[in-house]
Amino acid sequence: MSIEAVLWDFGGVFTTSPFEAFNRYEAERGLPHDFIRSVNARDPDTNAWSLFERSKCTAAEFDSLFAEESERLGHRVPGRDVIALLSGEVRPRMVTALRRCKARFKVGCITNNVASGEGPGMAGTSEKARAIAEIMGLFDHIIESSKAGVRKPDPRIYAMMCEALEVAPQACVYLDDLGINCKPAAEMGMRAIKVTHPDRAIAALEDLVGFPLG
Repeated sequence: MSIEAVLWDFGGVFTTSPFEAFNRYEAERGLPHDFIRSVNARDPDTNAWSLFERSKCTAAEFDSLFAEESERLGHRVPGRDVIALLSGEVRPRMVTALRRCKARFKVGCITNNVASGEGPGMAGTSEKARAIAEIMGLFDHIIESSKAGVRKPDPRIYAMMCEALEVAPQACVYLDDLGINCKPAAEMGMRAIKVTHPDRAIAALEDLVGFPLG
């Protein structure tokens, strides 16, 4: 089936990955590498992070819940510190690729985010929020976990996007920086690209769409 839509994650795709900020925080405080990610990976359907991304707890509640979870794993990290690390730097080449895809296809954004910071990209400043709002304005449809009450990798969130854009999964390309989020998209029939580096992701997308994006 020919491509009709290109679907995108946001953080780690259009912005630098928050995992980089997590690792800097860990190094500065003598925590094990990827400790914060390991906390988020425990009980992924019921942990503090999952609740926060589905707006099932407030920022204040997340602060204490995450601190308690991390302390049980050996190192107490306040949830407010994690929130402060979520905002990344915009990747201009990915934005250019989005604009060029939009000229030919429907484009949508499926993002796991939290009701904190400035705007859907979880920007930490008003200036960054304006840049993110400009990117968000390019999409035909956006699904935010904090508003939808469902988060990736739940297959329902991908189905919601296909319904909104009126496309079959087999007619979609999906880009995400997490393999766990790419897997259900691929299982539904989407052509999934794991974003490990912007240049490699753009090259893989160019191979699928058949025209230059750089």
